[in-house]
This record gives sequence, C-alpha cells and structure tokens, in this order.
Amino acid sequence: MNPEKKFKVWLPFLISLGIALGIFIGVKYSNFPGFARSRGVEKLEGILNYINKSYVDNVDENRIIEDALPHIVQELDPHSVYIPASEMKRVSEDLEGHFSGIGVSFYILKDTIVVTGIIPGGPSQAAGIRQWDRIVKVNDTLVAGQKIDNNFVLTKLRGEKGSQVRLGILRDGKQNLHEITVTRGEVPVNSVQTSFIAAEAIGYIKVGTFGLNTFNEFITAISKLKNQGAESFVIDLRGNSGGSMETVVFMVNEFFHKGELIVYAEGKNFPRQDRYADGSGTCKEDRIVLLIDELSASASEIFAGAVQDHDRGLIIGRRSFGKGLVQNQRQFRDGSAIRLTVARYYTPSGRSIQRKYEKGKYNEYEMDAYNRYFQGDYLLEDSAAAPKLEQFKTEAGRTVYSGEGIAPDIFVPRDTTGINSYYNSLNNKGLIGEYAFLYSDLYKNKLSAFKTPRQLIAYLYRQPLLANLVSYADNKGIRPRPYYIEESRKLFERDLISYIVRNFFGEDAFYEHFLQTDNLLAKAVRLIEEDYAQPQAVAEEKYKTFPE
Repeated sequence: MNPEKKFKVWLPFLISLGIALGIFIGVKYSNFPGFARSRGVEKLEGILNYINKSYVDNVDENRIIEDALPHIVQELDPHSVYIPASEMKRVSEDLEGHFSGIGVSFYILKDTIVVTGIIPGGPSQAAGIRQWDRIVKVNDTLVAGQKIDNNFVLTKLRGEKGSQVRLGILRDGKQNLHEITVTRGEVPVNSVQTSFIAAEAIGYIKVGTFGLNTFNEFITAISKLKNQGAESFVIDLRGNSGGSMETVVFMVNEFFHKGELIVYAEGKNFPRQDRYADGSGTCKEDRIVLLIDELSASASEIFAGAVQDHDRGLIIGRRSFGKGLVQNQRQFRDGSAIRLTVARYYTPSGRSIQRKYEKGKYNEYEMDAYNRYFQGDYLLEDSAAAPKLEQFKTEAGRTVYSGEGIAPDIFVPRDTTGINSYYNSLNNKGLIGEYAFLYSDLYKNKLSAFKTPRQLIAYLYRQPLLANLVSYADNKGIRPRPYYIEESRKLFERDLISYIVRNFFGEDAFYEHFLQTDNLLAKAVRLIEEDYAQPQAVAEEKYKTFPE
C-alpha cells in the first residue's frame, strides 16, 4: 500500500481520535471546570483546525464523535463508559426505578402482543385494559403479525408522561376491535423482586439491583415480613450487578450498630470518604444470611463485604464478580453522559475486591464468569489461588482476601440435578415459558377461578403438562428423548407450574414455588434454623462443623 493510500485509510480514525479526545477533555464542551490547557489540548485544537481547513471531504463531526467516544472511554478501564443521549433515558430509568409508559406486562405470542398483567392503579387499568387483551394496533400502526420483538413493543408503548397512545384491542376471542386511548404515566420498576416467608420466622428478600427506590422497597419488604413473624432474613443478591452506592449503604445500615464502618472509597483525586452506620437500623439484632454468586457485583459486594468483615452474618454461595471501582457521572448539554471511574471502594477491613484487568483486554475480563464455569469453579471449591492474594482480618480475626471478589463463608456448588441437553434445548429456545403461556391463555377461565396459588399448584400437578410440552417441542423440531425427559421431570414441572402460577398470582407466587428446590436457599434456611447464622457462630467459625 502506498503512503498516500495508507494515509487515507488511517485519516478517519485520526479524525475520530483527535475530535473525541478533544471533546473528552473539554475542547468542544466546557462542562468540566478546572481543566488546565496543556500542549496536548493545543495540539488537538491544531489538528481540528487543520482538518476543517484542509481535509478533502466534508466531515460530520458529531457522528464521528459519537462513534469514537465509547471506544476511547472504555479504554480507560472496564467500567468507565460513555452513554449516548439516545441511551441515556433508558439507563436513567433503570437507576431511578420508573419509566413513563402504559403500565402493562406483555408476552409476544405468534407475533401478537398479549397483555399478561396490569399495574394496579396504573394508566392501563384506568383506561380499561384487561389481562389477556390482544394489542393489534398502536395508533395507526398494525403491530400484529409483523415479526415484532420486545424492543419494538417498548418503543411503541413507552413515551413522555402525559402523552396519549391509541390501542386497537381484540378481547375474549372476538373479532370486533376495541379502540382504547391510554394516557401514559409513571410506571414503577421494582428492584426488590420478591419477598415472602421461606420458613417459620425466616423472611426471604430477593434484590435485583440497587436503584434509587430500592431502599424504600427493601424497608417495605422487611416491614411486611416482620408483620408476618420474621425474625431472621435471607437476602438474595445472586445475579445482582450493583447500582447506587448510596442505596446499598442505607440498606446495610439497617443491620449495623452505630459507628460501624460500612465501606470507604478513595482515589487519586477523590479524598477518602468513610460511610458509617448511624444506629437507626431496624434489624440490628436479626440474623442474616446473604446469597451471592459469580454475577453478584459492585454494590452487592459492598453489602457482602461489610457483613463478612464485621462477622455480622453468613455469606454463602459462590465467589462474586469482583468489581470494586466507583463511577461518577457527568452529563453533557446534548443529554449524553460519561460515567468515569474516580475511586476504588474498600470493605471495612481494608480490602479492595476489584479483580485484575489488563488494558485492552476487557473482553476477557467480562468473560471471566464463563471461564470460571468451564474450569469447574461452580461445582467444586473455587480454583482462585487464595494464598497469592493479600490477607486481611475480620473483626473476629477470620482471614479474608483482597481482590478476586468476595469468597463466601460457605461454598455451595451450582445445582446441576436434572440438567441435560434436552432440558437445555427447550429452555434455551424459550419453549417452556412459551408453552406455559399458551396453556395459561387456553385455560384462563378455569385457572383464574382458583382462589390461592396453593390450590392452583395442586391442580396443575395433576395435569399432563410435561407430556404436552414434549409434544409441543416435537412439533417445533426437538425430538423426544425419553431418558432425558424423565431425568429432568422435576425441573420441567417446577418451571411450567411456576410460569403458569405467575400469570395468575404474580411474582411472589412465582418465586415462592420456583425456589422450593433451590439448594442455596434451603441451605440458608437450615443454617438459621440450626442456629449457625448467629454472629457469635460466625466469629467462632462454628459453621465449619455445620452438619450436611
């Protein structure tokens, strides 16, 4: 390749790099005060001026900037990120715990939007939308039979608060179209996914993320469970990738005594900030067990690290993800934003739980959970070499380690009972949930007549659900495998019945049945019942003799 052609190939990249870096440090935007002008800034300005005056073609600077900025920011570390204005609203909704929409849950069945649930007191309930309604038109757009997906539906049904959307509805199998206008409003996104009494005096709370409303939801769940007699709590943080540090500090505060350190953060330009319990918590004497796994990260690890370092309760499950970096967000005038890593957080004993990462190898970093799966970390004691890690001591003198996430006090392997290639095939193709919804829709009048989840579950266990699912899957191209079907029978029945129950009694009923076979929850309950989750038991390492 001759020098002139090589220059033309690289020139767009150089333009992107120059402009984006200029934007990043303040050349184009002046949101960030206090940046001193440097030779680098001057050089970038010179490059921009040269491009504007001399480049052979017109350059769409905005497009180049938007394309280049994410790549430049993500080169800093695995968690710094540039968020385009087009994505900022969705990201903010996830954190804020609400969005503007019509207030329904739905399932796409044969390219038709079927309403599966109505938010109580929400816009759709007020407008007269019912469960099992088919949405076939949105405003003047036909949406039925158009090979739609969830993202398409969300873009059509969500919108500015106070705006209206006209829905064409088919109801009760009849062909006459109802037109209903819904005025969009705020719809809550629950981050506390469920809470129920798991055993006598033991409450279970599953926290999906740490958003701005999570603390209020958490306190509401605790209050409900205490009113039902709960004196101990299992807090499920499995799969929880984190969220707001402020929120998790408030939640941990519920279990700690005044003056106990919860977490601290520190960085090069971020003076150390310590967060202590203020003594106002409502569960300071209650026993707690935390469930974690390889996808528990960030704020989840702050929770687990604080409980572990103070010997406040037990952490059981599998080693957590290992994200110990703190991001601050700054927003640009166009609505985009940057979330920049500004500090590391440390558990009360002084541990940083951040996993190692290499610059430019962030794909490997993100794939760590999968790599651990293939090397057997979820079936046997974790293969991470603890002796190579820096040691710290808990309040009672137990040894814990820095880096590589939070190692649980008690390792509980991934439960693979009944999982085989046939079960995975149906599960991965979504056929279990699809058939459960078809069954719910077909027999909705009969199934909705049951007064309690227990009555419905008892009825469903008497029905040939598995045989029907196998036949349904066969019609979809997955041939029956009798041995594997029988091996997975309990999993199939659990899944099918849980999904059906959800359609009629909601999330709590779904989780309460689905988790009946969960080995981690069962172990947590036993620990509490046998008095092995008391703080003094943790301090004495009594749990090491816990009977299996």
